[in-house]
Amino acid sequence: MDGKEGNKCDPKFPAFPFKPYSIQVDFMNALYQFLNQGGVSMLESPTGTGKTMSVICSALQWVLDRRRQEASAEAGRESGNNQGTDGGLGFNDEPDWLRSFEVDKDNQNKEGKTKSTKKDKFESLLGKPYEKKKKEISKDFQVKGFEDSTTENGCKNLYKKIDAVDINDNEFLPEEYESEDEEAPGSLALKRKAARNVPTSSSEDGSDEDEEGKKLKIYFCSRTHSQLSQFIKELRKTVFANEMDVVCLGSRKNLCINEDVLKLGSSTRVNERCLELQKKKKNEVAKIKNLGAGARVRRTKASSGCPMLGKQRLQREFRNEASQQGALDIEDLANLGRHLGTCPYYGSRSLASRADLVVLPYQSLLSKSSREAIGLSLTSNIVIIDEAHNLTDSLISMYDSRVTLLQLEDVHFHVERYLARFRNLLGPGNRRYIQTLIVITRAFLQVLLNEKDAGLTDSYQNIEKASEENRASDFTMTINDFIFELNIDNINLVKLVKYIKESNIMHKVSSYGEKLASLERSTAIHKNGEYCEEGSTQSAFQALTDILLSLTNDDSDGRIIISRSRTSSKKQGGYIKYVMLSGEKIFSEIVDQAHAVLLVGGTLQPIEETRERLFPWLPPNQLQFFSCGHIVPPESVMPIAVSRGPSGRFFDFSYRARSSSDMMQELGLLLCNLVNVVPEGIVVFFSSFDYEGKVYEIWESSGILKRIVKRKCVFREPRNNTDVESVLKEYKETIHMSSSSNSKENPASQSGAILLAVVGGKISEGINLSDGMGRCIVMVGLPYPSPSDIELLERIKHIEGFRNSNFTETFGLSANCDVYGGDVQGVFDILRSCSHRGKEYYENLCMKAVNQSIGRAIRHINDYAAILLVDTRYASDSSKRSFSHPVNKLPQWIKGRLISSTSNYGEVHRLLHQFFKFNKRVCEENI
Repeated sequence: MDGKEGNKCDPKFPAFPFKPYSIQVDFMNALYQFLNQGGVSMLESPTGTGKTMSVICSALQWVLDRRRQEASAEAGRESGNNQGTDGGLGFNDEPDWLRSFEVDKDNQNKEGKTKSTKKDKFESLLGKPYEKKKKEISKDFQVKGFEDSTTENGCKNLYKKIDAVDINDNEFLPEEYESEDEEAPGSLALKRKAARNVPTSSSEDGSDEDEEGKKLKIYFCSRTHSQLSQFIKELRKTVFANEMDVVCLGSRKNLCINEDVLKLGSSTRVNERCLELQKKKKNEVAKIKNLGAGARVRRTKASSGCPMLGKQRLQREFRNEASQQGALDIEDLANLGRHLGTCPYYGSRSLASRADLVVLPYQSLLSKSSREAIGLSLTSNIVIIDEAHNLTDSLISMYDSRVTLLQLEDVHFHVERYLARFRNLLGPGNRRYIQTLIVITRAFLQVLLNEKDAGLTDSYQNIEKASEENRASDFTMTINDFIFELNIDNINLVKLVKYIKESNIMHKVSSYGEKLASLERSTAIHKNGEYCEEGSTQSAFQALTDILLSLTNDDSDGRIIISRSRTSSKKQGGYIKYVMLSGEKIFSEIVDQAHAVLLVGGTLQPIEETRERLFPWLPPNQLQFFSCGHIVPPESVMPIAVSRGPSGRFFDFSYRARSSSDMMQELGLLLCNLVNVVPEGIVVFFSSFDYEGKVYEIWESSGILKRIVKRKCVFREPRNNTDVESVLKEYKETIHMSSSSNSKENPASQSGAILLAVVGGKISEGINLSDGMGRCIVMVGLPYPSPSDIELLERIKHIEGFRNSNFTETFGLSANCDVYGGDVQGVFDILRSCSHRGKEYYENLCMKAVNQSIGRAIRHINDYAAILLVDTRYASDSSKRSFSHPVNKLPQWIKGRLISSTSNYGEVHRLLHQFFKFNKRVCEENI
C-alpha cells in the first residue's frame, strides 16, 4: 500500500489505553497521515489534551503497520527468488522510501531468553512472524581506548617511572604531528597512533550491528530530562512499552554514577573528567603494550580510567537487565547502573543501535557531533521533536560559542609557559601549531583590550590600563571581517582545529599547568597573582577551540560579537562570541536524512517564526500543519482584551509609555478589583524582571500593595531558577489553605494568592498552573524582545538580508563592524526600515512568548480560567497598526473565544463575575 492509498483509510489505534476524545483521534489520524507523506510537519495540541499519548499511539502504530508491509514484501521477494525471479512482483509496487528500509532481523543480537520472548510478542502484533535467522551474536561493548590486550613490540621512549608523585615531564609531550598533506616522517607516526586507538569488537566484523542499525526507528526528543521521563511514564501505559525495544539516552551529568566525578558539579566539568579518565586509561594501555607482555607497570588510581567501565561483563549484564525491564527512564537507568556497579551512560548508548524507539534530549539529536559520537543514523527514520516552540533557540544555541577575556588570559599564559619548557623537545610540527595558538590568543586579547601593542608575551600589566572610554559599547563583525582585522587570515583554522583535536594538546598543556600549580600550591595562578574563576584551564581551552571552529563556518552563517564591558570589581568581563543567525543549514541535514520530521507542541503559533528560522527553503504549501481544539468546553475559557482600567485610563504598555507611574498605578487598581472577583490564584505576567520590580515599587509606595494583600498574598518569581520550586510550593499551599479555611461568615478574609511572574522566565515556560493555581492569567502588555539585544538585531538584519551602512566604527577597528551603544531609538529606526519580513519576525517572537505564558492555565478537561490581555493594542483596529494584529497570532482555541472589545472595566468585571459563578456551580454539581 503506497502513501496515497494509506491516506484514504482511517487507521485504528488499539494501543490507546482508554477511549480517546474526538480531538485525540483527529490528532492521531493527522500524525499518521503526515508520516505516510514524509517531509516536515507541525502538529499543535494544547497542553492537557493528551498530546503525548496521542503521539505514542499514532507513531508506533505506524511503525507496526510499516513493518507488517516489510514482512509481507520480504515474503514476496523470497517467494520470487525461489521461482528464479529477481525481487518478486510486489516489490516494484512499493513507494521509493519504503524500499530503502531494511527488513528487520528481530532475532539478531539478542542477549538472553527474555529478549527473545519480547520479540515473539512483538512479532505477534504484526500478524505474521518474520523469517527467523538463527545466528548468535556475542559482541562486547567497548569504549574507545579500552582494549584489554598487550603487544610484544617495545618502544624506544619508555617512561622511566609511572606513578602519581614523580612524573617525568616527557608525559606532557605530544607525539610528533604533521598534517596529512605535508610529507614528513611525523605524519606516519600519527597515523600509527590513530590506528592503534581504534576500538575493536569481539566479533569478526560489524555487519551484524550495522544490520540492526538499519531497521526503522523513531527518535523522540524533548528539551529536558523531566519531559523525557514524562514521555516514558506515558509509554508504560501502553502495550508498546514491553513489546518494543526502547532506550532513553541522557547526559553524563544525569547518568554518571562515579561519585568522584559527580562532585565536580557542572555538566562541563563532569564531561571533561569522564573523557579525561578514558584518555588516561587509553594511554596506560598503550604503555603496557609497548613494554611487552612480560613487563609489569604499577598504575596509579588516577591513571587507571573510570572504575565504572572496567568490566565489560557488567556492561553486558546492564544491557540484559535494561532489555528485560522494558521502558526505563533516566532515573531507572541510573539506579540500575548503581545496582550493578557499571556505567549507565555508556550502557544505554550501546542499546541505541538495536532499539525501535530512542528517547533522547535535544542536544543528543540536533548536534551533528553528538549524533556521530553516539552512532545515531537518521537515514529514512522518523524524528519527533516535542516542545518544538523551543526548537529554534535550542538548535542555534548549540552552535554558539563564547570565550571570555579571563579564559583567553588563562590559555595564553599556560601555552606560553608550556612552549618555554618544551620548545627544544617539540618537533617542528607541534612547535609550529603551538606558536600559532599563541599568535591567535594574543590577537584575541588585543582586540578585547583595544591595545595594538599590548606586550602580552611577557606580562599582563596592560590589562588594568584599558581606557574607560572603550568600555561602553559592543560591536559585531562578519567572520571574514573579524579574521582580516585580526590579521590571522593567513592561518588555516581548519588544520589548527584538527591539530587541537588529534594531538590532544589541550590536555597536555592543562595537565602540565596542573602539575606546576600543585607544586606552587595554587591552582591556575596567573603571573599577576589572580586566579582564573571561570573553570579549569581545559574548559578555557575548549572555549577557545569552539570559537576557532565557529570561524570556519560560512561568512553568512553567523556574526562575531565583541564586548569590552568591564565590571566595577576591576575584573574583566569582556568576551568574544559567535552567534549562529539561522538554523536552516543545520536543520536541513536532519530533514534531508530522515523520512519524516514532526514538530509537536502545545503552542506552536505563530508557525511563520519557526519556518523562517529553520526551513525558509520549504515552500509554505509543503509545510504540513495541524492544530486541534481544546478538550475543555467553550464556557470554561474566557479570554478578554482589556483596554481600559477602573479609572477609565487606556492601558498602553508600549516601550515609550509603560514607565509612567500613572500607567503602573492603573494596573495596580485593576488588580485591586480582580482580587475581589477572582477566586484562588491569579498569575500576572510582566515583560521583564526589571519592569516587574518597578511596578512593585510603585504599588508599595502608593499603598496599592496593601490593598491587594488584604485579599490575597503576593508572591514574586525569583530571578534564580533554583528558588522557583520553593516559591511555587508556598504559593500553592497558600491557595489550598485559604480555599479550605475561608468561610461564608467572613467573606472579607484573605482568599488565595497572586503570583507576579515574568515572560520568558521559568514559570512561563514549563510550569503547570492548573486548577486553583491559575484561575486568572493576566498578560501585561505585548512583551516584545528587548530592542537593545544585539543578537536579536543581527538576526533581524539577517532575515532582511541587509547590513545597515549608517553605523560607523570608533573603537580601534575598521568600518566593517556595527557598534551598539544601547541606543534603543536607533534600533527602532532599524526595525521601521525593515520590510514585512523583519517586522513580522519581531512580532512573532512576542506573540510566541504570549502564547506560552497564557497556555500555563487550562491543563485538563475539568479546568477553567479567565485570560486577560491587558493592553489597548490587543483590542485596537488592525488597520491602524504598522505590524499585523497580535490577536491573529493567538492559538485558535483562544482566538475563537476572545472577547475583543469592552466599553469599560465595569463590563469586564461583570463578565468575570458571571464566568466564575457559572463554573463554580458546575464544579459543585460534578462533585
